[in-house]
Amino acid sequence: MTDRFLEVSLDRRGVRCTAKLLDDRAPRTCDAVWNALPLGGDVYHAKYARNEIYTLVPPFAPREPPLENPTITPIPGDLCYFTFTDTQLGTASYGYEAARAATARGAGTDPAPARPLQSSQVVDLALFYERNNLLINGDAGWVPGIVWGAVVDGLDRMADACQDLWRAGALGETLSFRRA
Repeated sequence: MTDRFLEVSLDRRGVRCTAKLLDDRAPRTCDAVWNALPLGGDVYHAKYARNEIYTLVPPFAPREPPLENPTITPIPGDLCYFTFTDTQLGTASYGYEAARAATARGAGTDPAPARPLQSSQVVDLALFYERNNLLINGDAGWVPGIVWGAVVDGLDRMADACQDLWRAGALGETLSFRRA
């Protein structure tokens, strides 16, 4: 198989990096993401995992990928895939009410999801930009993610933009994933 690459961007800030899909380690997840691209939406900065930015999109895979190439300690440049339900993200302190409403309408994807959206599900596509990350949540415990991609170019610029997002705020910013 030929290597596949995608562009990850913070659109308002005009910052991009290139990532390689890890087809050899997470083939089902890579196929699901690749076939659904482009994907994106409002960006969030992690509260618990530390050096992570992510977006929430409706489920798009015909079948949910299994937990392949899992981690609870992502490294800089890792792209991770998570699936959550309303009960996992139901606390108002998470601040996802607007994202859940947009996800229920099918916003954030092009083309439309491959299966009917169950309003209780959401996919989290994340980029880890620095070290010392630990996927643990005070409400839920360990939260393993699927590592499906690795940034191969532009991580330094993206990390600077992610730090700016942390300090200056994420309001109005979007995180996008497109074929390169």
